[in-house]
Amino acid sequence: MNLKEIKEVIALMNENNLTEIEIERDGTKIKLRKGFSPVVEGQASNIITQAASQPSAEAKPEAKGPDRSNAKEIKAPMVGTFYRAPSPEVPPYIEPGQTVEVGQVVCIIEAMKLMNEIKSEIRGKVVEIPVDNAQPVEFGQTIFVIEPV
Repeated sequence: MNLKEIKEVIALMNENNLTEIEIERDGTKIKLRKGFSPVVEGQASNIITQAASQPSAEAKPEAKGPDRSNAKEIKAPMVGTFYRAPSPEVPPYIEPGQTVEVGQVVCIIEAMKLMNEIKSEIRGKVVEIPVDNAQPVEFGQTIFVIEPV
């Protein structure tokens, strides 16, 4: 693959809001990944405001369980389908009550037939997973609530 073809692939990624792509041709394999971080509560006030203005179960975390004033949210960095496990035959990446480490894969979001691993940027205990497996998610939607430890 030459530089011109790589630039075309990058342009394709930008046009379609892709974060990762892997291509194999003639025994050569190339994987391109844009650096992205799941949005954490407090980093992007416009996303938090948008999510708070939409009536949903995630907009009322104080209605159940212990005090979550210290909790952080991992939000979907893209539109797609949320998967808790890499395949239906294996257990989910994480469960409520488990501790998650920084850089640990917590789920997959499928966007345009590409599987994007979402990694935690927070070390803490999983308090809630407000999205059901195989359900569509919107950009900025809360997908995990984490209590930092």
